[in-house]
Amino acid sequence: MLAVLCAPSLAAEAQAAEPARSLPDFASIVESNKGAVVNITALLLQEEEGAPPNDPLFEFFRRFQIPQPQLPRRAQASGFIISSDGTILTNAHVVIEAADVTVKLADRREFKAKVIGADELTDIAVLKIDAKGLPAVKLGDPRSIRVGEWVLAIGSPFGLENTVTAGIVSATSRSLPDGIYVPFIQTDAAVNPGNSGGPLLNMNGEVIGINSQIYSLTGGYLGLSFAIPIDVAAKVKDELISHGRVQRGRIGVVVQELTQPLARSFGLDKPAGALVNSVEKNGPAARAGIQPGDVITALNGTKIERSSELPLLVAQAKPGSKVTVEIWRKGARKEVTVAVEELRLERPAPARAPRSQEQTRLGIAVRPLTAEESRAVGVPGGLLVEEAAGPAAAAGIQEGDLIIAVNGAPVTSSAELSSLVAKSGKVVALLVQRGEDKVFVAVELP
Repeated sequence: MLAVLCAPSLAAEAQAAEPARSLPDFASIVESNKGAVVNITALLLQEEEGAPPNDPLFEFFRRFQIPQPQLPRRAQASGFIISSDGTILTNAHVVIEAADVTVKLADRREFKAKVIGADELTDIAVLKIDAKGLPAVKLGDPRSIRVGEWVLAIGSPFGLENTVTAGIVSATSRSLPDGIYVPFIQTDAAVNPGNSGGPLLNMNGEVIGINSQIYSLTGGYLGLSFAIPIDVAAKVKDELISHGRVQRGRIGVVVQELTQPLARSFGLDKPAGALVNSVEKNGPAARAGIQPGDVITALNGTKIERSSELPLLVAQAKPGSKVTVEIWRKGARKEVTVAVEELRLERPAPARAPRSQEQTRLGIAVRPLTAEESRAVGVPGGLLVEEAAGPAAAAGIQEGDLIIAVNGAPVTSSAELSSLVAKSGKVVALLVQRGEDKVFVAVELP
């Protein structure tokens, strides 16, 4: 009987030649950083509810201005030491209304913390404790991270100090409705209440973000966590330490995302840029000649792909400086120079649009505004939508919307509306005011 020796298969040889892959060394990263992660307890004072307005005692309390008792409430969160002299970063929402802030170190020492400054728009706060020689984290570059990379979160979810969770980067430069000045890092690392303000680390053991928000239907972790990039936080930190507040630029425009149908209606071959839907009267952009319907494609040479990129770029411009804005208007590109003003948080709110008469190809019944309504809304002309059906309703037009312009041309009558729509191709762009907001809506015509 002959013995047959079987040679190893090519697949087996390739497998043997390939180096064994293993998970990152999470334990070493944690060991190097856990001493710099702190637990924060904020004492919040809230007024005890007094008598309700329909209670006979309500007028008594109001007339004699009897102070309501304040009840203490403790909120717990996380933070991390960025320099050995006791400078700490955390979230602004953790400490912004706190009467007292206590920081507990990993070695169980506790210190009263001073709030150096807090910026609500980016949700960044800087604390200082009276201590020296503390362990501090190393800051990384969030611009170099890639979707799919491993990350670690360290914090105090539900008060459980120095809890470590791992995940991957799910997305970068994520825009959220309440965070227009922050291009968030999205991860699937488990983050829960109490993790706020804690560090997000890369596999080099460097902090690349501050865990700030979660998306949740229950209040707990659902796999969607968002962190503020550390480069954004570092800039805010420097301004808070130097000036106690953050200076931001503004040019007086409101923009929206440019969809493919809207891009086609404006003559663009792809939906890249920020579509201007509102320009502040007598504001910097208006003085420079920017108009609703313009598409901002670059600012100071930096290309703008998505509308969410523009607010951050403008905010970073120094008030008093001038920026070059590239716009697309009526099939041509042009550049304008805009003088940057300082952003103020207060913003006047336009009145809500009111309640139709004639039918148009869009499937809506409209009527002109009265002179009084026009003054109240602050818009000359415009058509009030009283009924919406067909293509308009399918695109999201609702009763009560105010149509201000069609394909960039102002409208004051249903005849003008019908004429402009008749001249349109397969898509018409309506500038609509709804409540306090103005937005372009692309309507696909039959």
